Amino acid sequence: MSERTALSEGLGHTRESGSGVRDAIHAEWTKLRTTPGTALLLLASVALTVAIGLLAIGWARCPETGCGVDAAKQSLTGVQLGQAVVAVLAVLVVGGEYSTGMMRTTLLAVPSRGTVLLAKATIVVGVVLAAGTVAVLGCVLAGRLILPGHGFTAAHGYPPLSLMDGAMLRAAGGSVLYLGLIGLLALGVATAIRDSAASVGVVLGLLYLWPIIAHMVTSVRWQRHLEQAGPSTAGLSIQATIGLHGLAIGPWAGLGVLALWAFGALAGGGLLLRLRDA
Repeated sequence: MSERTALSEGLGHTRESGSGVRDAIHAEWTKLRTTPGTALLLLASVALTVAIGLLAIGWARCPETGCGVDAAKQSLTGVQLGQAVVAVLAVLVVGGEYSTGMMRTTLLAVPSRGTVLLAKATIVVGVVLAAGTVAVLGCVLAGRLILPGHGFTAAHGYPPLSLMDGAMLRAAGGSVLYLGLIGLLALGVATAIRDSAASVGVVLGLLYLWPIIAHMVTSVRWQRHLEQAGPSTAGLSIQATIGLHGLAIGPWAGLGVLALWAFGALAGGGLLLRLRDA
């Protein structure tokens, strides 16, 4: 099925049933699942997340009690790379339509631009949370199986990683939510900018350049403020299970900062979507 045929099928369903949110979501799901490359990007996000997690786990060592390594965070290191693929996928949901001119067709079928953006956000969050859950579970399983052989044992203060542990569950579940929020952030930026390449550059800059800039700042006070305000530096604090008092921002507060970035980007993108022509 060609991309244009798939889009017409999904949007045709919306015309017949009205422009409600449910029909718009159906149309967006039809477009996403029939767009070439979507499945590959989702698989890549899972594969890269688990692969980097395996590398981090393989590198980690704990030769003595209290070695200071956060085993949970170490296992979830791959999220830092997997987020880049999530950002690209979310950007293409909007940027791809602008590049092909299909956004005009979408807005003709669903005149309510807020509904269009809500439908896209729903689909992006759904597929990212599904892929993120698989990836995070893979990382946790790898950590549970491999880390004990590297000294992360009960004798050294590290029981096997388990989702029955509250801190581990928060780190794992929070990592999945983190990826979902990155998808929303990227979607909002792409809606505002419209150009896929520029949008990817902006989002990756926020995720990877911001931490570098924060570490380059010589003032400890300002470095801490930048870490508290950055979408990735604050958001990834959700993975920490030890040394919480030394964090620039608490785990849930940090995820809240990322949520503000994501919904702020969506609000800005939605406003521009309403004010500008397709």
